[in-house]
Amino acid sequence: MPSNLDLNQLVAGAGDAIMVCDAQGLVTLWNAAAERIFGHTAAEAIGQSMDMIIPVRQRERHWDGYHKTMASGITKYGADLLRVPALHKDGHTLSIAFTVSMIYTPDHKVDSIVAIVRDESKRFAEDRELRKRLAELEAAVKAQAA
Repeated sequence: MPSNLDLNQLVAGAGDAIMVCDAQGLVTLWNAAAERIFGHTAAEAIGQSMDMIIPVRQRERHWDGYHKTMASGITKYGADLLRVPALHKDGHTLSIAFTVSMIYTPDHKVDSIVAIVRDESKRFAEDRELRKRLAELEAAVKAQAA
């Protein structure tokens, strides 16, 4: 890594949300992109549970996976994107995609989990609209053939 690389500037200037959570799932880092995407300021988010951005119906599944990852140090979402719904501060639902990585203690136990998150709400809505239009066209073709 270049010796002149300022990691604070890298995190602050990233276009994707970068969030770090401790073993209990409490936010310890929340960058400007996380503020923009989720609506919570860093001051509001740090020290809080990730439940503030997890829809109620997803929470049990999220925490099961989170605690399993903290215990094992293994995640399948290091390279594979996980796409899930999320909540904005104002209550509207977002479609997000993210990867995770772990931060380890010197004795190689997982200390924290880092999520790098992108808001894909617009792309998701466009895909849904395209699927709807395709289904309508297919139905029209079938109706003409009948």
